[in-house]
Amino acid sequence: QVQLVESGGGLVQAGGSLRLSCAASGRTFSTYFMGWFRQAPGKEREFVAAIRSSDSNTYYAAAVNGRFTISRDNAKNTVYLQMNSLKPEDTAVYYCAATQKWGIVVVRQDEYNYWGQGTQVTVSS
Repeated sequence: QVQLVESGGGLVQAGGSLRLSCAASGRTFSTYFMGWFRQAPGKEREFVAAIRSSDSNTYYAAAVNGRFTISRDNAKNTVYLQMNSLKPEDTAVYYCAATQKWGIVVVRQDEYNYWGQGTQVTVSS
């Protein structure tokens, strides 16, 4: 099992940057496939980014590709989401998620077994 705690959310102006962190418990963090999802008010939760455990290959939603960067530091049991060139439409609660499953469809919420509580990101125009 793993417990996830997000941090780093806040209020930023459009065009600004923010880095989210997801701290994980346990000793097997390096084996987990990690993802970030977000949910805006009145909308469904959507995939943002993900990173493999094996080779650290990354995946991004088209809406954030080129602006956001996901990374992991296995020594610190932490994954990050660096968000640059933020837009008002990026406003959402951002969730960290984890799974040890293999061969998953990375954009599917149901593939992830563990979730953090979320951190609010608000981008003002």
